[in-house]
Amino acid sequence: MNTAGHSPATPRRGLDLTPFRGLRYDPDRVGSLAAVTSPPYDVVVRPDGLHHLQSADPHNIVRLILPQAGTPTARNDQAADTLRRWLAEGVLTADPEPGLYVYEQRDGDGMLQRGLIGALRVSDPAEGVVLPHEDVMPHVVADRAALMRATSANLEPLLLTYRGNGSTAATTVVVERAAEQPPLLCTTTEDGFSHRLWAVTDPADLAGIREDLSQHQALIADGHHRWATYRRLRAEHPSPSAWDYGLVLLVDTARYPLRVRAIHRLLHGFPVADALSALDGLFRVRRLEGLRLPDALETLADAACAGNAFLLAGDGSFHLVDRPDPGLLARTVPADRPAAWRTLDATVLHAALLEHVWHIPEDDPTRIAYIHDTAATVAKAERDGGTAVLLHPVREDVVRELARQGVTMPRKSTSFGPKPASGLVLRALDL
Repeated sequence: MNTAGHSPATPRRGLDLTPFRGLRYDPDRVGSLAAVTSPPYDVVVRPDGLHHLQSADPHNIVRLILPQAGTPTARNDQAADTLRRWLAEGVLTADPEPGLYVYEQRDGDGMLQRGLIGALRVSDPAEGVVLPHEDVMPHVVADRAALMRATSANLEPLLLTYRGNGSTAATTVVVERAAEQPPLLCTTTEDGFSHRLWAVTDPADLAGIREDLSQHQALIADGHHRWATYRRLRAEHPSPSAWDYGLVLLVDTARYPLRVRAIHRLLHGFPVADALSALDGLFRVRRLEGLRLPDALETLADAACAGNAFLLAGDGSFHLVDRPDPGLLARTVPADRPAAWRTLDATVLHAALLEHVWHIPEDDPTRIAYIHDTAATVAKAERDGGTAVLLHPVREDVVRELARQGVTMPRKSTSFGPKPASGLVLRALDL
């Protein structure tokens, strides 16, 4: 993401990434490091994925990031008790000195990503230092805030991107040099990604990184709700305090470009037949006979090149929905935004389809779910009698330009990755 250029406001200062004493699993006290990690909380496909992760190891990080109990208060209390117990038992231990952490992810297809995990000074969007590109759901922010208050910890890093100044920049030099050394930890998770982590504690290296990053701004690639949570919690605590900073992974995408994928919608209790019948005359609808999911997604990609297009699934078939009625768009899509925003698939989906055609509130978890895994979205729709709405990924340059203009995209519009695995390093705010 090229986020080093223009912004909604000229930054008063740039990124301020500071070292911290990381909490990490003691590998001698868990089955394996891979067995205690998890995808980020909002990527875990519930309940299947949650149960799978809980059974992988009694100390899996999902017991902290997605605690299970009868009420929200009980869930958060349970997470806090679990964290205290693991610290007392030595399952989680704090590194002896503060540092930044070089984090590497690699898969078998040649994907390589390296970045820095640290505590970043929390800022407001008007400062132009950390740029959001999506709206957030208030109930999710409230849920994450309650969990962080109860545990007094940042349990998983969010993902930020910036554009570095080339191979000689201080941050790049330190990251690449660290990756040549033996790592603190190395593990391969079941998704095929290998993960390595190194600590950077040398004062000269830390000073060089801090000076280098102070020239940059970043884009939130993944973790808008957690960043909004950091901002809320910072406002609740008198400054200066540990709540002035939040745990992030910062990736220079000039060196390590991210993948951009779509986030799909699952409409609960809304059969495909009902969804399609409501579209009569408003969209072109074509049933894709005999196509498997990969071929259906290719058809969606072709249609998305020409305009707004979606795939509906859940009844055993795929239905391509495209060519929206211009009158419908004129009535439903707000006209006071840039053309790049008005023509987003997510904009049309939320403004025209969800709100006006299907009458499904976008923030009601009993009516709609947001799922990253395409096959899982289809499978759940078919199993539960709902409708899967599959989207084509938005282009990276569109995200970047809208963020520069200070325009946020509809919530859950993009999925950047690879995302950092949760459970490799945590931040306790009282250390």
